[in-house]
Amino acid sequence: MALQISATNPEHPALLLELPWQLPLEQWPEEVLVPLPRGISRHIVRYARAGDEVIAVKELAQRPALREYELLRDLDRLGIPAVDPLAVVTGRTDADGGPLESVLVTRHLRGSQPYRSMFETTMRPATMHRLMDALAVLLVRLHLAGFAWGDCSLSNTLFRRDAGAYAAYLVDAETGDLHPQLSAGQRDYDLELARVNISGELLDLEASGALHPSVDPIEFGTEICARYQGLWEELTRTSVYPAGKYHYIERRIRRLNELGFDVAEMQIEHAANGDTVTFVPKVVDAGHHQRQLLRLTGLDTEENQARRLLNDLESWMATQDDYAPGDPLGARPEVLAHRWVRDVFRPTVRAVPLELRGSVDPAEIYHELLEHRWYLSERAQHDIDLDSVVADYIENILPKARETLQPTTSE
Repeated sequence: MALQISATNPEHPALLLELPWQLPLEQWPEEVLVPLPRGISRHIVRYARAGDEVIAVKELAQRPALREYELLRDLDRLGIPAVDPLAVVTGRTDADGGPLESVLVTRHLRGSQPYRSMFETTMRPATMHRLMDALAVLLVRLHLAGFAWGDCSLSNTLFRRDAGAYAAYLVDAETGDLHPQLSAGQRDYDLELARVNISGELLDLEASGALHPSVDPIEFGTEICARYQGLWEELTRTSVYPAGKYHYIERRIRRLNELGFDVAEMQIEHAANGDTVTFVPKVVDAGHHQRQLLRLTGLDTEENQARRLLNDLESWMATQDDYAPGDPLGARPEVLAHRWVRDVFRPTVRAVPLELRGSVDPAEIYHELLEHRWYLSERAQHDIDLDSVVADYIENILPKARETLQPTTSE
């Protein structure tokens, strides 16, 4: 059987032909390899350079290689965080004509690391919690797409930090299956495997002295189950709202925040029976919201203010006709953020008389107005427009705030 390269891009076969496919991966020369950290795998995996690409090459039998290649392509079409499949190489033979195993070729996920390399220096428990949250987000998104992983573990995951955000990516789909929808039993099976695998991997780290002494491997394995369940329930419960009742959406965002997750993306679909809202969660590092708000809007705020303003910005963007995440023809987030500052943030803050603001900065004023709108909308059980909120805030909130700031005099 002749060497065959099945690729997603016509350019890849020509680049891949330069690699020494006549050699087993274990014998590939150093000049074609890229020294990147590798995780534990049941198969031989090497990183190599093909043109300008850094690729991961995994040696396995032909049928599972082709199957995993197609599954990764399916996940890519579904927008699931996973490694990008480039090609499958079959029909390999050595110099004597003996058969060699097929290989699956994926693009190296730039900036990512396997979990073991992240534990080369003792990781703080707070960082570990965020990594577990990122893995819980990945597992929920897989299950929502109908993908049963079959072997969820730290070893089969790559982690990446990007501008303060933590993300987990599926790196091994060999045991997975894609269905129209998963049953509760299929999800529970995946979750139980995750609990057992993660506890075992952390026990292994503990035995090697690479785990923080305050971390209990069994508790961490159990924690991902709890984080998963909370996130799953919040993302999958009925979310059709009467048109215009966006304080309900804000309530959902608050609950995600209370669970420790932020909103990476939100979409609102309008229909006759109401608005359907979908959320994509993310896990972030301390100070992330400040940096993101400053980058998008130029507003320099405290972290809690930034989180609140970003939530409002995200909700507002989802209502704009030209907001289309992932669509190159849609307005960029920076453009929409500039419009939000010009048309929403500044007019709202300026509606509060300067002499009544005192020393309170504009971001805090807007934050307080958003909080006040939330309480008024919850009490009225319908959305309250910002003009009405500002009027009520000036009449009922600012006078009390000024009284509390007045210095007390002793008689």
